[in-house]
Amino acid sequence: MFSLKEYTQEIFATIILLIILIALRMIVAKLIRRYANTSHLLEHRTNLVIKYIHILMNILVTISLIVIWGVDTKDIFITVSSIATVIGVAMFAQWSILSNITSGMVLFFSFPFRIGDTIKIHDKDFPIEAEIEDISTFHVNLKTKDGEKIIFPNNLLLQKGISIIPTHHEEREFYD
Repeated sequence: MFSLKEYTQEIFATIILLIILIALRMIVAKLIRRYANTSHLLEHRTNLVIKYIHILMNILVTISLIVIWGVDTKDIFITVSSIATVIGVAMFAQWSILSNITSGMVLFFSFPFRIGDTIKIHDKDFPIEAEIEDISTFHVNLKTKDGEKIIFPNNLLLQKGISIIPTHHEEREFYD
């Protein structure tokens, strides 16, 4: 029969791990928000980055719980490799989505340009000069001087040469 005394260490370790997870989630969210405030980044971009980091933390805690509860290492590797294979096959056609999400994270932390900046994208076939209206997880919304709206994928922004064109205009506030 099941006895709590047999699993005291596992239960104690699980409780401590969950407390650490909750504390780390709050600390990380606070640090990212502070970083975003000092960098004047938009709230919805900050929330996306926090969400991605929380997902990563949850995956690591799940793996830790599997180890704490004594699941055989061989079984863990078989399960993880099977899941990775299925995800790899399913996501093979969707690599650009993952690339855009990763690029969005890079743009968040490096912020080479901001909303309101006018940029020139150096593309041999289709050069673009436009103002950045929004930077989201997958793409950047641009608006040309002629009023044309262009949606440009994040991963291409990191692949192309970009010039930030200095503009002399009054400061504007941007809202989510």
